[in-house]
Amino acid sequence: MRVLVQRVSSASVSVENRVVGAVRPDRQGLLAFVGVTHHDDVGKAQRLAEKLWNLRILTDEKSASDVNAPILVVSQFTLYADTAKGRRPSWNAAAPAAVAEPLVGKFAEALRALGARVEAGVFGAHMQVELVNDGPVTVMLEL
Repeated sequence: MRVLVQRVSSASVSVENRVVGAVRPDRQGLLAFVGVTHHDDVGKAQRLAEKLWNLRILTDEKSASDVNAPILVVSQFTLYADTAKGRRPSWNAAAPAAVAEPLVGKFAEALRALGARVEAGVFGAHMQVELVNDGPVTVMLEL
């Protein structure tokens, strides 16, 4: 499982021109793109959620848990793209939807169980993501 985290001053995800999740521009938050591979499990999703919740990348080295920052979770299988050969990425390392969808859901649930204010995109949908990366700060989380 990979989580590409961006510190944002605002972010939103839309499906069919309707906003389904957002970090409003009134405060700093995190945008978490989540990719799942074949060997991932619920335990890994929970550990990554804890790592994200406590990651000190907000202003003044604060974490989302310190300031109750909102977190927008967006599934993104393309985090497992293999571009080593040719010009067309291979998606073989990305888990199929039947495996990935529940684990992305468990990741968001684990964040909520920790006390996070979580909004999310729609798994498998064609989404438009808008964001203002603050810093810019972008970090890849893996276990």
